[in-house]
Amino acid sequence: MSVSAALSLVRSQTRRQRYDQKKTTAQKNPISICAVNFGCDENLGYLIRAAACFGAECLHVIGNLPDRAYLIPVSGSLIDYVKIIQHANPHDFLAWTRQNDVDVISAEIADGSVSMYDVDFDMSRKTCVVVGNENTGVPAEILHNSKIMHIPMPGIGFCLNTAQTANIILFEFNRQLNERVQREYLRTGS
Repeated sequence: MSVSAALSLVRSQTRRQRYDQKKTTAQKNPISICAVNFGCDENLGYLIRAAACFGAECLHVIGNLPDRAYLIPVSGSLIDYVKIIQHANPHDFLAWTRQNDVDVISAEIADGSVSMYDVDFDMSRKTCVVVGNENTGVPAEILHNSKIMHIPMPGIGFCLNTAQTANIILFEFNRQLNERVQREYLRTGS
């Protein structure tokens, strides 16, 4: 099928129709994202979109959740396809992760943080990656109760937008997952 024919087919359906169709084959991965008190509501919409695209199990929100009507266009209309769990504060979020046996990794530039390239995600366990507020970062309470990683940046800048950070980490998680699936296939033939 040509690219123009495929594009024509895709555009003949609504987004919801395309999402519902893809939902039957979409995979959920043992990773979630946690957004901490975002100051920019658009960033939360971008995270919803990334969570849906990369197969994250859910999105945790510490603090306020903007109106659904606002998040629909910013999320690419994917808000209905991502489970959102809201927590009042970092303490409640950490209690939830302990009760549900979830590993917590904070994306933060901090002493003792390890490069994303050195993080070997444990695919047998559920993992939640925390991205902090645009100005204040990940709260100390969460940092003290998590592994801390950063994305190496060889350019002049030293930090990314919080939603971009989550996108890159979700991509790396999926890259590692796919690499392991391929190795397993080569090892067993199935």
